[in-house]
Amino acid sequence: MAKGGRGLLVVVLVIAVFGVILVGAGARILVSAGGRPPVPNRTILELNLERGIPETSPADPFSAFGGERPLSLRDVVDGLEKGGDDPHVVGLVARLGAAPLGVAEIQEIRDAVKAFRAKKKFAFAYSETFGEFGPGNGSYYLATAFDEIWLQPSGDLGLNGLVAESPFFRGALDKLGVKPEFGQRHEFKNAMNQYTETKFTDAHREATKTLLDSVYSQMVRGIAEGRKMTKEEVRAAIDRGPYLGPEAREARLVDGLAYRDEVHATLVKKGGADASFLRLPAYLKREGRPHAEGKRTIALVYGVGNVVRGRSSSNPLTGGQTMGSETVAKAIRSAVADGNVAAILFRVSSPGGSYVASDTIWREVVLAKKAGKPVIVSMGDVAASGGYFVAIPADKIVAQPGTITGSIGVLAGKMVTPAMWEKVGLTFDQVAVGANANMWNASKGFSPAEWLRFNAWLDRIYDDFTSKVAEGRKLPKEKVLEIAKGRVWTGEDAKALGLVDELGGYSTALKLAKAAAKIPAGEKVKVVVFPAEKNPFETLATRLSGEEEDESSFTALVKLLEPLRPALRQIEAEGQGVLTAPPLTIR
Repeated sequence: MAKGGRGLLVVVLVIAVFGVILVGAGARILVSAGGRPPVPNRTILELNLERGIPETSPADPFSAFGGERPLSLRDVVDGLEKGGDDPHVVGLVARLGAAPLGVAEIQEIRDAVKAFRAKKKFAFAYSETFGEFGPGNGSYYLATAFDEIWLQPSGDLGLNGLVAESPFFRGALDKLGVKPEFGQRHEFKNAMNQYTETKFTDAHREATKTLLDSVYSQMVRGIAEGRKMTKEEVRAAIDRGPYLGPEAREARLVDGLAYRDEVHATLVKKGGADASFLRLPAYLKREGRPHAEGKRTIALVYGVGNVVRGRSSSNPLTGGQTMGSETVAKAIRSAVADGNVAAILFRVSSPGGSYVASDTIWREVVLAKKAGKPVIVSMGDVAASGGYFVAIPADKIVAQPGTITGSIGVLAGKMVTPAMWEKVGLTFDQVAVGANANMWNASKGFSPAEWLRFNAWLDRIYDDFTSKVAEGRKLPKEKVLEIAKGRVWTGEDAKALGLVDELGGYSTALKLAKAAAKIPAGEKVKVVVFPAEKNPFETLATRLSGEEEDESSFTALVKLLEPLRPALRQIEAEGQGVLTAPPLTIR
C-alpha cells in the first residue's frame, strides 16, 4: 500500500473509532459536565481483590469505549490513604479470593489496610472461599490485615502450608533432540536449570528453601498478629489445614459464616442506617489521589516488567509490560531537568532482562544523583537481577519483606536444535565467513574457542555487576562476592545483608524521598508520574500517528491490534535476558 493510502486509512480509522467512542460516551460526558457527584456522608468503600492487581495500569485506548481501566496497586494504596483521611468514609469491605497476588503485593495492600484502620475506620474482608479444592494461603494472609474475616457458608479455608515449585524441561528436550548450552555466574543463578536439569541442584534447593522459609515466617507473623494468636498456634493451625468453613470458624481463623448480602447488612448496621457503598475506583475518580498538591514535586518513575532495550511497551490484551531502557532513561532525565522536582521515586518491579538495557538505566540514576536529585527506589513484588541492577546507585532502596530481590549474577546460552529438526526431515546447510560466525547459531554447538569467548563475556558482566553493587551499596567487594553468585533473597533477608535499606512500600519510600530532598515531614508534596500519563484518546491518537515510535502509522496500528501471543512474548523475554531471576511459583 502506498504511503499516502496508509495515511488515509489511518484517518478513516481514527474518525470511525472516535465516532463510536463519542456516541457510546456521550451520555457520560453530559452527566459529568455538571460536576462529579459528591461522596455520601457515610461511605463504605468496596474493593474487589478477586482479580489480579497490576503494578501499574498503562493507558488503554480501548477503555474509552466504556470499559474501566484495571485497578492498579497504586490505585489501591492511594484510594485507601485518601479514604482514611476522608471524614465521609467510615469503613471498607474487600472481596478476596483466588487473586494471583505476589507476597510483596499482598504486604503492600496489608500495610494500606492497617493504615486505614489506624484512622479509626473499620475494615471487613469477605470471601466466597479461600481456595476451592486448592490452596488459599496468600488471600487468607491478606485477609488477616482486616478487622473481621467473613466466609461464605459453603466456602473453605485452604490454609495448609507453602510449596515452591519449578518445572524442569530437560527430559522433554532430550526426547526432542534439543541440547541446551548455557553458562552462569554462579551456582545460584538457576533460571537456566529448568532447561539444563531434571530436578533441583543442591544450590537451587538451598536458595529456594531459604526463600520459602523466609516467606513462611513472614506469613505466620502476619496471621498471628491479625488473629491475635501466637506464632506457635498459627503454625499448628497450618499443619491441621485445610479447613471446612465451620472448622475455620471454630479454630478462630474466620469470624463468621455468611453470604454477601448478609455481610452487607451487617456493615450497614455498623456504618449507620444511611451508610452507602461506593467502589474504590469510583471513589478515587471522584476524590482524586492524595499527594496531588504541594510546592515541591516528587517524580514517580516506573520500571515494570522485563528489562529490554528501546521503549517500554504494554499489551492491553494480556497486561504484559516491559521496562524499556529508552523510556525509563528519558523519564529520569526529564525529572532531573524539571526545576520543580525535588526527588525521584523509582518504582521497580522486574525479574531482570538485558544487561545493556539495565546498564543504560543504571547510568541515568547515577547522573540524577550527580545533578542533585535524590533517587529512592521502591521495590515491588520482584526486583531481581537486572531489576536490582537498575536500583544499585539509588540513595535508598526500599523493599517489602517478601520482595524477591538480589540475584546478582548472569546467565546466557542457546538451544542447539539440529537433531530435533532431523527427526521431522528438516535439515540446514550454510555458508559462513569468519571463525566464530556460528557462535550464536542454534544449528551448531559452541566450539572450544567460542566457549572461551562466551565465558569471558559472562566474567566481564559478573565483575561489572558485583563491582557496581559494592560501590553503590558501600560494601566490601569480598562480601558482595559472598552473597551474590546469582542468589535471590527476600527483602527481609536482603536488608540484613545490606542490599536493602528499609522495609516498606510506597509510603515508606515517599517519606525517604522527602527526607532526602530536605522537605519537612509535614509539608505536602505533589507526586507526578514521569513520563506524563496519557488519557485513552491521547494514547490512541499517538499510536495511530506513529509519534510514539519511529515507524509508519500503518505499522503502529498493526502493533496496536496485534493478537494475543503470551508464549512468544515469554520466549522473546527469555532470549533477551542475561540478568534474569529464576522462575518460582509459591502455592
